Amino acid sequence: MSTATETHDRTDGRSQAAPAPPGRSRQLLRWWPAAVLLVLVVAPYSAVPVPGLLDGPLGSAGSLQLIATCLLFGALATGYDLLLGRTGLLSFGHALYFAAGSYATNVFLLEAGLPFAAAAVLGLCFGIALALVLGSVSLRVTGIGFSMVTLAFAQAGSILVSRNPGGVTGGEEGRAAPADLLPSWLVGIDNTANLYWIALAYLVLTLGVVHWAVRSPTGRVWEGIKENERRVEVLGLKPYGFKLTAFVVAGALAALGGIVHLILTGGSTPQTTTSDFTLSLLVMVVLGGSGTRWGPMVGGILYTWADHRLGDLAGSGAVADLPAVLRVPLSQPLFLLGVLFVAVVHLLPGGLARLPSRLAALRRGGPAEEIPPRKENGNP
Repeated sequence: MSTATETHDRTDGRSQAAPAPPGRSRQLLRWWPAAVLLVLVVAPYSAVPVPGLLDGPLGSAGSLQLIATCLLFGALATGYDLLLGRTGLLSFGHALYFAAGSYATNVFLLEAGLPFAAAAVLGLCFGIALALVLGSVSLRVTGIGFSMVTLAFAQAGSILVSRNPGGVTGGEEGRAAPADLLPSWLVGIDNTANLYWIALAYLVLTLGVVHWAVRSPTGRVWEGIKENERRVEVLGLKPYGFKLTAFVVAGALAALGGIVHLILTGGSTPQTTTSDFTLSLLVMVVLGGSGTRWGPMVGGILYTWADHRLGDLAGSGAVADLPAVLRVPLSQPLFLLGVLFVAVVHLLPGGLARLPSRLAALRRGGPAEEIPPRKENGNP
């Protein structure tokens, strides 16, 4: 009897020890960004077809161009969220610094005849200086006043570009960067993979800078400013300097993105100077989840992909053959994007970044609201 009991106890011990500890599972899940990064790095070498998501194989020039554009705007939305989601600053002029990096680099290339590397460095410095000057003025006011001042500066920049002073901006048609002024390894369909890797490097750099900044002491002050700026003042800190730091860092990342956009598209376009461009960034951030680590990136990638793919769908023969009551709205890409945005906002308050928590809540049989959003060093 005792032998049978001991055998039963040992069997129970083995059966109880079989499941992996929850802590080990969480540690393994922490490595998913590295796995995704590895897949993205080797994507140009893959010929795997992705029907429905891409028109051609994963490593084809067209697919890499689309993925690179998605990565670019995923990074840009992440940098913009440094203002909106981390510091609580609603800026309507973020497109200005993106355009400044692109146009300034292009002007240094075309007018000054500088090598691309030197022109890019000067273009980045110009974008940073512009963010510093305009940010120091805009942050003298708060709330809706700040938003309106940033919008005014953006509108002034857009008008300046469209007026084409001295012929340096190209007006409403923009200005292309001639292939002979760019390094040979950045020109041509055969070098699309190089452009893709640059866009991927920009995304990794932006994620690293934002993550480091948010976890720093300055990042904790940003969170305090977002929650209660008056309380930060009572503690003896001056919010103005911290907000200006966030504004300049976000502007620098946007200017760098403008340079990447210049080489990715081969020119500077006036569409990047409009307030609609900044509103698109706002939609990306809200779609993914403002104030979260991965949400703005996911929102930027999804929005950019949908913008391109829904445009193809709207002009397809399948839509053209539909009755007028369906054909008219479905032939408008903005209508489809709007429906997608409204659906996500209504069904997933807090953005796509909250989806894992809500799914976990459903599995446990409780309401999604019972699971609070994951925080990162005190940040949502």
